[in-house]
Amino acid sequence: MSNAPSPSPTRWFKALRRTRLGEPCLKTYHSECVGLLKRARAAFQAGRTAKENFRLAQLEAIVRMLVEHEGDFVDALGRDLHKPRFETIVSELVLVKNEALHAINNLKKWMQPQRVERNLSTTLDECLLVNEPLGVVFIIGTWCSPVQLCLAPLVGAIAAGNCAIIYPPEYTSHTGELLHRLIPSYLDNECFHVVLAGITDLAEVVELKFDHVFFVGNREEGSKVAQAAARTLTPVTLVLSGKNPCYVDQQCDIVTTAQRIAWARFHNAGQSVVAPDYILCHVDVEAQLVQALKCCLVQFYGSDPRESQSFGRMVNLESFNRTRDLLWRSGKVAVGGQMIESEKYIAPTILTEVVESDPIMQHDVFGPVLPILSINNVDEAIAFINRQEKPLCLYAYSSNSKVISRLMSETSSGSFCSNDSILQSLLVVLPFGGVGASGMGSYHGRYSFDTFSHRKSCLLRSVRLECVSYLRYPPYEDRNLALMTWANTLSQKSQGWCQIL
Repeated sequence: MSNAPSPSPTRWFKALRRTRLGEPCLKTYHSECVGLLKRARAAFQAGRTAKENFRLAQLEAIVRMLVEHEGDFVDALGRDLHKPRFETIVSELVLVKNEALHAINNLKKWMQPQRVERNLSTTLDECLLVNEPLGVVFIIGTWCSPVQLCLAPLVGAIAAGNCAIIYPPEYTSHTGELLHRLIPSYLDNECFHVVLAGITDLAEVVELKFDHVFFVGNREEGSKVAQAAARTLTPVTLVLSGKNPCYVDQQCDIVTTAQRIAWARFHNAGQSVVAPDYILCHVDVEAQLVQALKCCLVQFYGSDPRESQSFGRMVNLESFNRTRDLLWRSGKVAVGGQMIESEKYIAPTILTEVVESDPIMQHDVFGPVLPILSINNVDEAIAFINRQEKPLCLYAYSSNSKVISRLMSETSSGSFCSNDSILQSLLVVLPFGGVGASGMGSYHGRYSFDTFSHRKSCLLRSVRLECVSYLRYPPYEDRNLALMTWANTLSQKSQGWCQIL
């Protein structure tokens, strides 16, 4: 048996550094990825995933894995992100279980061919849309919610009848190693695999030629994934982070608004692709909002959030340093601002007197920092939002329905939520995804099934009515063309007789 290739010196030192910090340093080498892809493709081509019973068994196994190893997931995410048990269960495990149970309950209906409306010329025929699995898909999760963002798309891939290779984020290495250990124990060993590798290897793996690539992460890495996939004409779904704006109107319940924004911004220590990234606050209520947010932080985390069991830590020193530098060079600290580098701790921080040109407004912020910009009216807020790239999420807090309607209709974003945050990204009945710079494609519930399916158009024709069909055959005659044109004008609904004849 041949040995795995030796890593380059750079990767060797990287692995050594992880070992010295007490972190796992498992890695799946390129040759192993090739072998896993071949196994998965062979299983798919053999029809292993085609049957409904197989798909149901795999979905039930995911639910069982999450239930039986809840403590292991809590421990892994605690070690990676200092993530509280409550947050792990509610924002990771329960969400994946909901996806799986929803798919289990609806799979039979989703798999059925969809019959489409017939016209007079297809009365004797069948027009169908058949959902066909794509093949072997590649799912790339991100580190801020590694369980949810690896397994929720996997549920859709399984339901649609695909094989899958999962790529957990390197930053949350304990969680990735746990998935690497558990998935072979619960899911089919030929169809589903987990690979562990460094971020520098990602494009190399994408270029192995999958049938679909699903990526959640930042725009820089998403762009690299899309370019690598394009070289093999592989379709992609991209859910990309960015600056999610949050407008706070002068007509709103300040206390409730502050509670919902503070929860959304500071859970998981602000490390989320869907959290509000900054507040556009009406100048008349800014002082009230800052005071209400300050009260919320004391209520949520106590007088010293460092001692709170409900507050997380930055994923690594690189992320800590980046967030610290953005914080120091932007606005004025109104609340928080305390940091301890050795613990990767940044206190929940609110910045005021922030302007559009500040560094914190030019970069994604994966940390517990909330900038507040003052604006004079909703028109100014809409203009500000429309000057930026289209965000993944947009939030608006107002008791005025006209204000909400304007923000929803006069801006463009991947998703929109009024008077709350994040929830629109979690519901199985709503598709979630980006637009423009925040990505392409969507997932959740039936929409995940559709993402990982090809909707094949099928026309099952009868050999009857040849007395009408003959009009399309050569030699072409003006009389036949006149008859076809006349037949086409009979229907006011433009049912397209000419194309069918």
